[in-house]
Amino acid sequence: MRLDKFVCKSTELTKSEAHHVIHCGLVRVNGEITTIESTQVHENNSIFLNDVRLNLRDFRYILMHKPAGTICSNIDEVYPSLFNFLTVDNPSELHIAGRLDADTTGLVLITDDGRWSFNITSPAQKCSKVYRVGLSRPITEDVAHRFKLGIALQGEEQLTRPAILDVISPKEVLLTITEGKFHQVKRMFAAVGNRVIRLHREAIGEVKLDVEVGQWRYLSRGEIAALTKEQP
Repeated sequence: MRLDKFVCKSTELTKSEAHHVIHCGLVRVNGEITTIESTQVHENNSIFLNDVRLNLRDFRYILMHKPAGTICSNIDEVYPSLFNFLTVDNPSELHIAGRLDADTTGLVLITDDGRWSFNITSPAQKCSKVYRVGLSRPITEDVAHRFKLGIALQGEEQLTRPAILDVISPKEVLLTITEGKFHQVKRMFAAVGNRVIRLHREAIGEVKLDVEVGQWRYLSRGEIAALTKEQP
């Protein structure tokens, strides 16, 4: 973690205020004055500000049901930010682990723990994401097998990782993937001659969506731990 972020997460200082106290030589890391805000530190380091030891606030892990027409951003842009639905302190410290498009609904995880979110977003960790997909035309019988083998996406050198397709009805399926390329689900169905008209994320790993649209809750310890485990 960067030193300026550590100072912000252990005090009520803003980022600019944290930079000021660091540049003024008021912060010591393991006994040495450190004036570079980008210095990498660890929560086990001894970090003092004006002779007061700093301790990180507990990390936060939040599940939200993202509505359509919102964006996975900390601020409003063309569409409103889903952070408008959050009522927590210091929301600027939070980030989204695995973004969804503005028109996509469903499960979003929000945290201020970068190492935890890495386990969710890194393809190497093989964290599964389950999507309910509405299609413009009936699914053909060969698609499940093609997805299992991997699909060539335009502009990508490698095939997609093996994906699992479960047919609910001719125009509705569940798709489980373990990576998150740009617009991946939509591009996968486009590659097999179909079009996604509705997309909803139902689960990430062992965590399943269980709140109403626009609602949120904190994850349980068990859910947090389940998404912390590295996959073989």
